[in-house]
Amino acid sequence: MQISEVQFEGAVPITGYGPNFFRVGEEVIEGAALVAPGLAAPWGGPADLDAILALADQIDVLLMGTGAEIAHAPAQMRDTLEAAGIGVEVMASTAACRTYNILLGEGRRVAAALLPVG
Repeated sequence: MQISEVQFEGAVPITGYGPNFFRVGEEVIEGAALVAPGLAAPWGGPADLDAILALADQIDVLLMGTGAEIAHAPAQMRDTLEAAGIGVEVMASTAACRTYNILLGEGRRVAAALLPVG
C-alpha cells in the first residue's frame, strides 16, 4: 500500500482542537473560529453572518460546527447564507474539523464556522 501526504495547495488545514480552542496550522484561535483558505480568525458565532457572507464568492459550502453536540443552525442564518449561494452543512465541531480538512484536500471551496467543543 502506498500512502501519500495530503497536499492542501497553499491552504492551511485545521491541525487540532480542544477545550475552547482550534489550531489552524500553527495558529491557535481561542473560542469560536472561522476558517477558510487564506483565513483563520475568531468568529462571533451564529449572529456574525457578515464575516461568512464576505466569503460568498470564495466558497460553495460552509461547515457549521455546533460544539460538542450536533444542533440545528438558526433558520435565519441558514436562509441568509443559502440566499447568498452558500450551502450549509451542520455537524458537531469535531466532525466539521475533519470534514473541512478532507474537502480542503480535495480542492473544494469550503469554509468552517466552529463553536468551541468545551
